[in-house]
Amino acid sequence: MANLKVDLCGVEFKNPVIAASGTFGFGKEFNEIYDISCLGGISTKGLTLEPRLGNPTPRIAEGDSVILNSVGLQNPGVEAFLREDLAFLREKEIAIIANVAGRTLDDYAGICARLDGLVDMIELNISCPNVKCGGMAFGIRPDSVLEVTRVSKEALLHTPLLVKLSPNVENIAENARAAEKGGADAVSLINTLTGMVIDIERRKPLLANVTGGVSGAGIRPIAVRMVWEVCKAVHIPVIGMGGITCAEDALQFMMAGAAAVQVGTANFTDTLAMPKIIDGLNRWLDAHGIADINEVCGTLQA
Repeated sequence: MANLKVDLCGVEFKNPVIAASGTFGFGKEFNEIYDISCLGGISTKGLTLEPRLGNPTPRIAEGDSVILNSVGLQNPGVEAFLREDLAFLREKEIAIIANVAGRTLDDYAGICARLDGLVDMIELNISCPNVKCGGMAFGIRPDSVLEVTRVSKEALLHTPLLVKLSPNVENIAENARAAEKGGADAVSLINTLTGMVIDIERRKPLLANVTGGVSGAGIRPIAVRMVWEVCKAVHIPVIGMGGITCAEDALQFMMAGAAAVQVGTANFTDTLAMPKIIDGLNRWLDAHGIADINEVCGTLQA
């Protein structure tokens, strides 16, 4: 058995496989299927300062090898998470990444300050609309990426900051550099691509919100390319995600430079996807005579 432990910003993960935000809740439902303590970590459902009901239904649509979602950050709020879910995750002895979102810079600073020292890492969802800037997402322009990262980092004294980058931008590497300049300890990517599906009989969008975030196996080549570009552009750790369904997919991201991976949509099609990926990583490393998963990172020859 190879060593699967990875270190991200001083936080030890027992393996590089992390549940992606928005696809795993807070882990309790999946724990009824398997013991989630086998995972490297979990990025929680996106949290806001106050509870949110999310977008109107329908808010899930299927495409070829992808799904679209427009859930709208439905969540119980940060206080409910601290009260009802944090202790459970602590018992599982996995790294806890709190994914957080806001409508204003003050929202981000406030929720970061509330969670500081209570979780292992904080992941900023900067694909959210900035209500003070006409609704443009925080993660679109490098200057806004830098600013939201800066105010969030200033609110943290004890917890490393991870910034989740949107792929719906002109140059994702430039935005990654902005996050690094703003004080990010690491970046994760990619968040969902924007897409839509049309019901041709009704001549209406399938999603009530018209457009939604595209995820699933079909986006993987785009995600791998963006992770490779970002890994060349920054000097901080990168967590890769986007369409990972098996160990071989995860290895592509790690060879491109990612220190760890997040798995999302695959959990919907196979509830045991992540334990299978972890087992697959062990088998691949053993078959190739590699004793440590970290030896794979950044080994792409291109």
